[in-house]
Amino acid sequence: MIRMRTRLLVLHILVVVLLVVLAVRLWQVQVVRGQEFVTRAMETRTRTVIVPAVRGQILDSSGRPLVRNRTALVVSVDRTKLNRMPGGGMSVLRRLSAVLDRPVKDLRQRITPCGPGVGKPCWTGSPYQPVPLDEKVDTREALQILERQEEFPGVTAEIHSVRQYPGGRAGAQMLGYLQPVTEAELEKREGLKASFSGVDLAGRDGIEYVYDDALRGKSGLRRVQVDRMGKALGVEEQVQPVAGDHLVTSIDSRVQAVTEKALAHAMKSAPGADGGAAVVLDARSGRVVSVASAPGYDPEIWAGGISAKGYQWLLSDKSGKPLVSRAINGQFAPGSTFKVSSVSAMLRAGYPLNGTYDCPGAYMVGDRSFSNFRGIGLGQMNLHMALVKSCDTIFYRAAYEQYLKDGGRNPKKRTKEVFANTARAFGFGERTGVDLPGESSGRIPDRAWKKDLWNRTSATSCERSRKGYPEEKDRARADFLKLLALENCTEGFLLRPGDSANFAIGQGDVLVTPMQLARAYMALVSDGKVRSPRIGWAQVRPDGKVVKTIDVPVVGKLPISEKERLYIKNALSQVPSDGTAAGAFTGFPMDKVRIGGKTGTAEVWGKKDTSWFASFAPTKNPQYVVVVMVSQGGMGASTAAPAAREIYEGIYGFKGPAAVPGGKLPTKLPKFAPDGTVIHQ
Repeated sequence: MIRMRTRLLVLHILVVVLLVVLAVRLWQVQVVRGQEFVTRAMETRTRTVIVPAVRGQILDSSGRPLVRNRTALVVSVDRTKLNRMPGGGMSVLRRLSAVLDRPVKDLRQRITPCGPGVGKPCWTGSPYQPVPLDEKVDTREALQILERQEEFPGVTAEIHSVRQYPGGRAGAQMLGYLQPVTEAELEKREGLKASFSGVDLAGRDGIEYVYDDALRGKSGLRRVQVDRMGKALGVEEQVQPVAGDHLVTSIDSRVQAVTEKALAHAMKSAPGADGGAAVVLDARSGRVVSVASAPGYDPEIWAGGISAKGYQWLLSDKSGKPLVSRAINGQFAPGSTFKVSSVSAMLRAGYPLNGTYDCPGAYMVGDRSFSNFRGIGLGQMNLHMALVKSCDTIFYRAAYEQYLKDGGRNPKKRTKEVFANTARAFGFGERTGVDLPGESSGRIPDRAWKKDLWNRTSATSCERSRKGYPEEKDRARADFLKLLALENCTEGFLLRPGDSANFAIGQGDVLVTPMQLARAYMALVSDGKVRSPRIGWAQVRPDGKVVKTIDVPVVGKLPISEKERLYIKNALSQVPSDGTAAGAFTGFPMDKVRIGGKTGTAEVWGKKDTSWFASFAPTKNPQYVVVVMVSQGGMGASTAAPAAREIYEGIYGFKGPAAVPGGKLPTKLPKFAPDGTVIHQ
């Protein structure tokens, strides 16, 4: 009996202690930390959802859409609701997989929030916002979901805005594409993280990337009240998004179509051609009228997300790397189109403008003979005819003489390097600054460049000079490469006599981009000012008000006098009628529109020649500068020049409707109605 009472007493004491502890804890929670927990409870009841803005359109110079928005049915999943279902909603995903014809694993991965250890694709947006799974569903698939909502709880099919390209493949590399923003980009691009919803897409290439901030607009905001289970109770606050500005460009969609077609014909006409580019500039304003690159691709491939296989195809050698723009990224030896710089270098060095020069079939540069095209001598001529007939030996001699004046193999402390410095003044060897990302700078190989290259490659060259090239099947080529490696090992830091000769005719180590060459010719045939070309012309609000006009900056001046500039221009004006491009322009109505230009045929080791034609029209008061390049296209007169002719015929309407009636490009922005639509005049 005493033992029973003792047990009851202990039990009573234990109960009292527990009640005291509970009372103390309740006092702490409700009194001491009450306000803290109330605040936390209120915070968890509000969730912020960012509402994406409608992206602005990209328009051509007359207001025609190059990139516009279209509505599409988008299937989305509320992952919060899905996760509250038995089995995490896997049964719903299996049914959805059957409708969309996509693996369950892919759907599950798509709705998984991004984080450490989570692979791609994953969801970067708010957990209180539906996750878009498919942007290419048809009406039949959408109806299966909407009419059987009991089988698809948490799944919706809604209208969404996606990008559309009226011109198809035209200008795909120039226009760029959209992709979901990565975590790295969110951290790198200031202001993007605060306004990114996860549904938004950001420009990743082309002018979509350069003008992304203006095109994207300003996201809206929705504050949603939810219960402790995450179920939405109502909207507490809502701020409407602000649509992005439209971007008016200087691109003429009709000229772009003509350029794409001409380039495609050029590629087809040259068996073995593996890439090409065409650039059309407005010589009067410095703006880009069209820019094409081949091979191209359909930008619709990005809509709704690109597959890993599709992305690899865009970058593969087998497809020709269509994602890469040959117009601004491609670097090629320019051949004789580069002679406009070499003539200017001769004039700067003191060679007489109206002098007479001998054009033999070959000329000795050091201990090596450098030949004219097919070894043909053309006799005595002036610089005018040297450009028209494209005499190489005149330029070999001048470049070699200047090389010797600088000290040859034993350079002076202060070398003039007149040919290299003149080329830089033309804008070669540096980016043009065109408003496109990823532009290449080309290469002007001078003495400093040779030393730097040797410092970086001498160890490899010396090793190869000892081991040779056992992997090379062609023994003659292997022996040549081994000998070349020995030469580069022992004296690769020296600018050789042959380097100077090759430089003068745009061969050897000289590399330019089609955009650089077009920019140089634009300066030569207009006013002598070197400009940084622009595609963007103006930003226009959705209501039609012009927000900003994008100017074309002057970044330099040609190093020749006005008289010398006109002399070179007049010589080029004779090339399509009496010079190296005469065959390509036979029958062209020169009495209506006279074309000037220069052909270029650049040799490439182990490949066919690179075909070039740099031109302008009309010759008296140029409106257009057209440059065409076809890699492994053969002679400039046989591939690039006919393509340029086709572009001019399309612009002026010599073989059909004129792309630009009267040949005059617009000088004023298109007019917009108050609702933002373009008023076509």
